[in-house]
Amino acid sequence: MNQKAIIGGVIGLAVVGVVLFSTLFTVHQTQQVLVLQFGKPVRVITEPGLNAKLPIVQNTLSFDKRLLDYDMPGEEVILGDQRRLIVDAFTRFRIVDPLQYYQTVGVGDNAIRARLSSIVTSALRRVLGNEPLLAVLSADRGRIMADIRAQVNNEARRFGIEIEDVRIRRADLPEENTQAILNRMQSERERVAREARAEGAEVAARIRASAERERTVILAEAQAQADILRGQGEQESIRILAEAFQRDIQFFAFWRSMQAYREAFGEGSEGGRLVLTPDSEFFRFFKDIPQDVRAAGVR
Repeated sequence: MNQKAIIGGVIGLAVVGVVLFSTLFTVHQTQQVLVLQFGKPVRVITEPGLNAKLPIVQNTLSFDKRLLDYDMPGEEVILGDQRRLIVDAFTRFRIVDPLQYYQTVGVGDNAIRARLSSIVTSALRRVLGNEPLLAVLSADRGRIMADIRAQVNNEARRFGIEIEDVRIRRADLPEENTQAILNRMQSERERVAREARAEGAEVAARIRASAERERTVILAEAQAQADILRGQGEQESIRILAEAFQRDIQFFAFWRSMQAYREAFGEGSEGGRLVLTPDSEFFRFFKDIPQDVRAAGVR
């Protein structure tokens, strides 16, 4: 009897363990759980911890709460300026409504990735179809990606997911169009460079002309001032000479003659010759020296 009781107790404990194992379940902090009863959703558990369910009749499905990603293959799109571009994009999303996700998508990841591929591709074609190539390659790219993300998010909400980000990872020109596009871009840059150089040359010419005009004005004013000062100096010199002449006419004539002799016969005359008659007025002070001058010791 004791052996049978022991065996029965072990079996009872095993049954209780199986019941508890099928009743209790743990929700991880990175998961959210949908409880199904005979395949019909009955509740959603989003908080982590230990939970219970009815054994046998109820089962659970786990969905990831973390940020999920989907990398799209390269897609060829036609831009607003009719240029073709191969776009390689990626999407970041998370499941925010497990019940709606289960009802519209199911359990597997492949179904939602297929739907996202269609949604993102359509949004890329719609938005990029209205933008030129230069806008896609410039600072407007952030605005373009915001428009794409908004459109994808509006369509993805019906699947119980929320789009966190959509980004263009790489944008390449088709191989057959690359060289032609590069040639056009080079021609455009050369045209802009020529215009910049022409504008610079025009500004430089204006600056040089203005500087030359100012230089001419400054030189003319300086020359005029110099002529005025020279004229005033000569006027003052003539006045002084006139006063000296008026004080002693004879001495003034003698002094001017001495200056003429110094210029003619001095060291700076460089051996020049004068052809004059003996009675020339130039030598009158050599032959007729005034008495007062002799007394002063003039030789």
